[in-house]
Amino acid sequence: MNLTVSGHHVAVTPAMREYVQSKISRVTRHFDHVIDVNVILSVEKNRQKAEVTLHVSGRDLFAESDDNDLYAAIDLLVDKLDRQVLKHKDKVQAHPHDALKRRVEDDE
Repeated sequence: MNLTVSGHHVAVTPAMREYVQSKISRVTRHFDHVIDVNVILSVEKNRQKAEVTLHVSGRDLFAESDDNDLYAAIDLLVDKLDRQVLKHKDKVQAHPHDALKRRVEDDE
């Protein structure tokens, strides 16, 4: 998994990078087919914003959140992304089996 953390109008400190990495590891614990993760941390006036694009096989997942605190925005972001990853994982695991069953029944 490639993790890229960048900042827009904010300097990304090693502590921020480590915090993002530890939170993203929660997502990869649920679904280990993650190829690439791009995180953008930005500051717009008084709002701290975090965005992530997660590339998995066959799909890109995107989430964004904002808050007064950057670390809180990252927490919200990971919660959203975790829900999307679990939903994607359920779809990937459920559909191929149904298609194979229908094909076998049609052949008989």
